[in-house]
Amino acid sequence: MKIKYVTKKVIGTVRNVLLFLLFFLFTFLLFNCGNVKKTAVETTTAAADPVGPAFVADSAYLFCQRQCDFGPRTMNSEAHERCGEWIAGKFRQYGMEVSLQKADLRGYDGTILHSTNIIAQYQPALTKRILLCAHWDSRPWADNDPDAANHRQPVMAANDGASGVAVMLEIARLLQADTLRIGIDFVCFDAEDWGTPQWAEGTDSDGDTWALGAQYWAEHLLPYSSNLLPKYGILLDMVGGQGAKFYQEQVSMYFAPKVVKKVWAAADAVGFGSYFPKDEGGGITDDHLPVNQKAKIPCIDIIPYYPDCDASSFGPTWHTVNDDMQHIDRNTLQAVGQTIIQVLYSENSEVD
Repeated sequence: MKIKYVTKKVIGTVRNVLLFLLFFLFTFLLFNCGNVKKTAVETTTAAADPVGPAFVADSAYLFCQRQCDFGPRTMNSEAHERCGEWIAGKFRQYGMEVSLQKADLRGYDGTILHSTNIIAQYQPALTKRILLCAHWDSRPWADNDPDAANHRQPVMAANDGASGVAVMLEIARLLQADTLRIGIDFVCFDAEDWGTPQWAEGTDSDGDTWALGAQYWAEHLLPYSSNLLPKYGILLDMVGGQGAKFYQEQVSMYFAPKVVKKVWAAADAVGFGSYFPKDEGGGITDDHLPVNQKAKIPCIDIIPYYPDCDASSFGPTWHTVNDDMQHIDRNTLQAVGQTIIQVLYSENSEVD
C-alpha cells in the first residue's frame, strides 16, 4: 500500500454572480488556510524557539539512497561489508573519530554473523556526551510482505535501517562546520534485524534474537571509560517513512521519560509537533532496550506508530520488499532531523 496525497481540483463554469462569489471566497480561504499538502519540505506549525543549523533533508535523502545503492545490507554479504566501509568513511570525512567494534555473533538459527558496530565520535574528549544511534543492517527476509512468495527475499531497508543512519550522517556533516561544547557519539548498530522470522514464530519468547549488535555494544561499551558515558541516548529507527508519526514509545517512557519530554518539546519548538503526538504508542523490543538495561544509559526510541495500518503498526512497508526509496519522504526526514538538531543545540546552550 502506497500512501498518496491527492489535490482535488474544482472544475466548472461560473453561472451567476453568487456562485462566483462563493467560489472566490472558498478559493481564498483554501489558499490562505488549508494549503498544507505541498511537495516541498516545510514545517507544520510556527517554530517557537529554534536553535542550531538547518537540517538539509535532500542531503539526508541522498545518504539514504547511497546506502540502498549497495543493495540489501544483509549480514555476511558483500553489500553489507562495502556499505559499512562507506558509512565509516563518511564519518571520517566529516571529522569524526571512528572505531569499529567487530564481533562474531550467533543468530537465532545458529548462523555466525560477522558484525561491525560503527562508532563515530564528535569531540571525543568532552565529558558531557549525547548518544545518537540507529541500526545499519537489512533484514534478510521480507516475512511481513503481503505476497508470501516474497517472504524469503531480502529487504532493501531504505526506511528500516538506512533512514536513521542517513539522519546521523547529515548531522555529522553539519557539525564539521560548527563547534558544539558537548560531545556526540554516533553508533551504528549491526545485526539488529536477524531476529526470528515469522515462519519460526514461538522460538523467541524474550526477543533476544533481535538487536544483537546493540546487546554486544551495551556489554562492552566501546570506546568509553566509566566516566565518559553519554548523558542519554536517542535511537532513530524508521525515521523516513511516508505518513509517519512518532508516538511516545512505552519502553522509552519507562526508562527515560525526561528524555522523551525533551525531544517532543524540541519537535514543538521547531514546528514539527504534528509528527510527534503526545500520545503513547506501543512498547518495542529494539536497540534501545539493551542500552537501557545493560549499559544503564537512558535511551529513547523515535519509531513510527501507525495505529490504523492493517499490515503492521510499523507501517505498510515494514519487513516487505516495498521498503525502498520510493517510500521515503523528505518531510519525515526533515521533521526528525531538525528535532534532533534542536535537542543537541539546546544542550549546547546549557553548558557553562
